[in-house]
Amino acid sequence: MTVGLDVSGGDFAPEANIDGAILAAKELGERARVCLIGDEAVINAALKERGVDASMFEIEHAPEVISMSEHPTKAFLKKPNSTIAVGFKLLQEGRIQAFSSTGNSGAMLVGSMYTIRTIPGVIRPSITTALPILGGGVSVILDVGINADCKPDVLYQFGVLGSIMAEQIFGIESPKVGLLNIGEEEEKGNLLTQATYQLLKDSSVNFIGNVEGRDLFSGKADVIVCEGFTGNVVLKQAEAFYQLIQERSIKDEYFDRFNYEIYGGTPVLGVNGNVIIGHGISNAMAVKNMIKLSVDTAEADLPGRIRKAFN
Repeated sequence: MTVGLDVSGGDFAPEANIDGAILAAKELGERARVCLIGDEAVINAALKERGVDASMFEIEHAPEVISMSEHPTKAFLKKPNSTIAVGFKLLQEGRIQAFSSTGNSGAMLVGSMYTIRTIPGVIRPSITTALPILGGGVSVILDVGINADCKPDVLYQFGVLGSIMAEQIFGIESPKVGLLNIGEEEEKGNLLTQATYQLLKDSSVNFIGNVEGRDLFSGKADVIVCEGFTGNVVLKQAEAFYQLIQERSIKDEYFDRFNYEIYGGTPVLGVNGNVIIGHGISNAMAVKNMIKLSVDTAEADLPGRIRKAFN
């Protein structure tokens, strides 16, 4: 198996990406090979500076970069030699089995839609995040940012997508699905959550009903469904609490698990390929874990399992 990495993506590129790739390659061994996608001269120079043999990796030349500030669709179309465009081309051609980047997340989503495309039946792809729960393990919440406005059938599908990810990536058997709401009762919430409740109630997922904000870290639900507006607020709030704890030099085993570096990134669920998006501020440790997640995702064949579920 070969997994691709956008060397030029993120705030600390290319150093953090190359250092993370070196760490990942050492841990993965023969399990997978890493393809570094970026300016070949820059990559070779960085590997030489670190005393690393370039033959340890595959290298694909991609001299252009889509910056964080560029319009995703325009930049993806205008820069065919960008790391993101080249990465998706390799993924489409089957030369890599997964592609990850800490770069422009909008361009990663555009690339997914333009090249490998959405799995038939999936209305909207989604991204997730893992919420650490008390006592160990995680819950999966989706969507966390790319679908700010949703209809009930989209939220219903998030329950299906999240269940597949929780089962295949985190090993949760028959994951419990909860709908994030302002109360536990069936009739609570706005028109969107009330309609979604009925769809999930009548579905094949293991729906346990509404969950509230206080339930997010308790493990009451293994999969928490919400639209991207709410999900992103939850994600940023969790990041803020972790930052506050760090600034106050509080050491706690549970809260240490809020560190984004541990999880590396998130798969884009619902597209015909293994695409992983990482945090723009990722350091070497986060990049290493993002690469390892891309290998886990490819081995689990999430797109294949989603395709089967929606067929």
